[in-house]
Amino acid sequence: MTSPVIPADLAAWCSRNDARAQDELFAFLRIPSVSAKSEHQSDCAAAAAFVADALTTIGFDAEIVATDGHPIVVGEWRKAGPDAPTLLIYGHYDVQPAEPLELWTSPAFEPTIRDGRIYARGSVDDKGQLYLHIKALEAHLVVRGTLPVNVIVIAEGEEEVGSVNLEQFLEREQQRLRCDAVVISDSCMFAPGIPSILSSLRGMAYVQIDVRGAKGDLHSGMYGGAVVNPAMALARILATMHDANGRVAIDGFYDKVLPFPEAVRAGMRALPHSDAELMHEVGVAALGGEPGYTTLERLWTRPTCEVNGLLSGYTGEGAKTVLPAVSMAKVSFRLVPDQDPDQIVELVRRHVARVTPAGVTASVTAMHGGRPWRADLKGPIIEAGKRALTAAFGREPVITGEGGSIPVVGDFERILGAPVLLMGFGLPGENAHAPNEWISVENYRLGIRAAATLIDEFARAR
Repeated sequence: MTSPVIPADLAAWCSRNDARAQDELFAFLRIPSVSAKSEHQSDCAAAAAFVADALTTIGFDAEIVATDGHPIVVGEWRKAGPDAPTLLIYGHYDVQPAEPLELWTSPAFEPTIRDGRIYARGSVDDKGQLYLHIKALEAHLVVRGTLPVNVIVIAEGEEEVGSVNLEQFLEREQQRLRCDAVVISDSCMFAPGIPSILSSLRGMAYVQIDVRGAKGDLHSGMYGGAVVNPAMALARILATMHDANGRVAIDGFYDKVLPFPEAVRAGMRALPHSDAELMHEVGVAALGGEPGYTTLERLWTRPTCEVNGLLSGYTGEGAKTVLPAVSMAKVSFRLVPDQDPDQIVELVRRHVARVTPAGVTASVTAMHGGRPWRADLKGPIIEAGKRALTAAFGREPVITGEGGSIPVVGDFERILGAPVLLMGFGLPGENAHAPNEWISVENYRLGIRAAATLIDEFARAR
């Protein structure tokens, strides 16, 4: 098979319109569409309208669908005919809160270019990665007047708060949204110049553990040593969740873990990863984790148990000799196929009940969860993605995993029965949920070319 290249007509259009595509993204980024804050409800509506207008302008039929939360934008172009395949493109227009604002070098919602990067909240997560697909579709429709496939675009406004209404929307509209493949750009490349296709995402089970002792806080001198301290009890409970080697020590936790194919693990081991560079990046002197696996395998293919937050007793300035009445921990479990979040929560409840010392009571409350996902790395959309990325970046993509969770990926596969291609253009260190979020200018531009080429390659791969 010939080496893939960006079609000359699409490449020429992209070159002529790179500056405009960047200016339009800047306008999109200036909308503070923070889904987690009620004061930004009108901004989320404005971002939805921006996406709908962009789709209408290039020739799509666009609809803004009201939900109990923020609206969902649906764009449709179905002129390729009933025999042509249908590609569904998903992204989200909502963003994380920008706080702490004082840590931004430039204002969060005033896009700024520094050192080849576009700095703004939402630049990489996910406005930039969503909008590059719209520009790729425009390239086809302006240059050729048509698309070789039917296309559906879904842009939601609640990804950063759990996609609370998207699953219901997919269930309700599954006949309308029937497609042959889904493409999502909401992830990272392995490194600059090394395009990637994600093979897996870890799932999530998130719980809160509350430990209660006396009916109120007590004087630690008058009662300490006789009344059981909930803070110490919680520390003991949490300490039982790992063995001395770093494995999760909850009975049954690993029972449903499906091993990754050796070929996939070998590919991960072959990637140019450096533990020393990772330690320098995050500022630690050593790494830990489950023995028998490389760092990338631990991050991408193995489940975890992590304490995310602790609260108990007096934490203000100075000293207060108090024996706290209550203590609390937030604990997340990253899951891999075929672990089920509901089953994991039940195992945690049993474990906590078994190890809680006498003198206190403990409860486990499920907060939220999502199923893990794994691609089969075969089929037309995967092959099309490989060729499109090779054409845009000049080298074949590597296969990677992702330690985080994107629950909607599993929803698309389960409800629509379509394979998902995760083709991201972010980079490590992009500060997606932190101050000074950025996307590479080059990756934004090459992403448009890759997304445009993907459409041709998918049409041919069928």
